[in-house]
Amino acid sequence: MLFIIGFITVFGSVAGGYAMHHGNFAVLWQPNEVVIIFGAALGAMIIANPGYLLKAILGSLKNLLKGNPYSKAHYIDLLMFLFNICKVMKTKGMLEVEPALDAPEDSELFTAYPKFAKDHHAVEFFCDYIRLVTMGMENQYQLDDLMEKELEIHHHAAMEASDSVNAMADGMPALGIVAAVLGVIQTMGSIAEPPEILGGLIGAALVGTFLGILMSYGLFGPMATALGKYANEQGEYLGVLKAAILAHVQGNAPVVTVEFARKAISPHLMPSFVEIDALINGPSE
Repeated sequence: MLFIIGFITVFGSVAGGYAMHHGNFAVLWQPNEVVIIFGAALGAMIIANPGYLLKAILGSLKNLLKGNPYSKAHYIDLLMFLFNICKVMKTKGMLEVEPALDAPEDSELFTAYPKFAKDHHAVEFFCDYIRLVTMGMENQYQLDDLMEKELEIHHHAAMEASDSVNAMADGMPALGIVAAVLGVIQTMGSIAEPPEILGGLIGAALVGTFLGILMSYGLFGPMATALGKYANEQGEYLGVLKAAILAHVQGNAPVVTVEFARKAISPHLMPSFVEIDALINGPSE
């Protein structure tokens, strides 16, 4: 929703300001300039990126409409899942959760917390590392290093779409100049025409520069930034799981593990201690 509001604000402000100058909108309709700029930008993106990344870029565009992938409710759901499963592991033993780790989609330990259970990458991350613990890997430093490496790889992969769109945004002003120069070349062939015709031709050529700059700073640059923030939010969510897993391996009680995880949440999404305590122990009288 915010993406749509921002899009309308950017282009509405530009169009409104142009209208206040009594601008002629018909002059801005230059399909040839659009073909040059967007066609060249698309071609450059195809040259620069392998097929799998082009698919990832297209798939990530839907995230622009989603905004933040996680809300406070998502984190509350995650913390309650962590408390419950850590309690089971602490009281009944690690082997008790092995069937759930092999088929989380069929286990009530996971499905009871739908917001977390629907995040397949987060579920896989949690299951992989708890499975390592059930296999005897209890060295917290080795687990920390391994999880940190995986989070770095995941973040790098998640940022590739953002980086590619940002590269496209960086190139658009130059492509706008290319379109403008081609328009000037065309204009030079009509140098003998009267001033009113030459003025129209030069104005049409400058539309290329205008479009290139507007698309770069008003659309594709902000799109790249939004995709990058989306990737960062995903990384932070996995970071909460990492904090919980390490706290559990260190032998902490489930409520302490949950508190370690809660402290790893960004302040604007972090539920309070009182909120989580009330969910775990019931509201205080």
